[in-house]
Amino acid sequence: MALIGAEEGLRYLSPYLGLSIGTGAAVYFYPMKIVAAGLALLYFRKDYDELCFRDLLRPAMTAQSILAGLAIFILWINMDWGFARFGPAEAFDPGSIENDTNRALYIATRLFGASVLVPVMEEIFWRSFLLRYIANPDFRGVAIGAWALTPFLAITVLFGLEHNMVAAGLMAGAAYNLLLFRTRSIAQCVIAHSTTNLALGIYVMMTGSWQFW
Repeated sequence: MALIGAEEGLRYLSPYLGLSIGTGAAVYFYPMKIVAAGLALLYFRKDYDELCFRDLLRPAMTAQSILAGLAIFILWINMDWGFARFGPAEAFDPGSIENDTNRALYIATRLFGASVLVPVMEEIFWRSFLLRYIANPDFRGVAIGAWALTPFLAITVLFGLEHNMVAAGLMAGAAYNLLLFRTRSIAQCVIAHSTTNLALGIYVMMTGSWQFW
């Protein structure tokens, strides 16, 4: 969050400082955010015992989660509606990075972050912590995947507002919530979220639709 704030602050102040910093700032800030998030997840790894990757050894359920992730991806790229978006569809094109090594490193970092770290980090926050916290501040006493309407609606809305493509974010938030209630597994939500983001990353690189990144 500090690095996000620093990036946005620097972008806002750049005209006053005589700097030319636009969406290209992501080249420097995104890898730093990924490293920071990765170190935090690694440091606290013993504290989220609700993230049980043994759940993925249930083939039928895991296949269902992967299919759900692919369905969310397909809906996502078809919900890029101007009226349901925060701000313009501004995007940074990695093709503008002149150095081949730096370009490849940025794209690899972006794909790794989106498909590996972000799903773990977001599912721990949204569906392990906040969804249960809204149900009961003593959230550890709330079972993973326990149904409650108010947390479902709240997390769906907040997850949607987190994304500049609000309608797509609402759809994805609702879908991941429903998957949690069905599977009662954070790991299954992680694999679905990871599938969505990996498919989206591959699609972006193949089509040059950088606005989705």
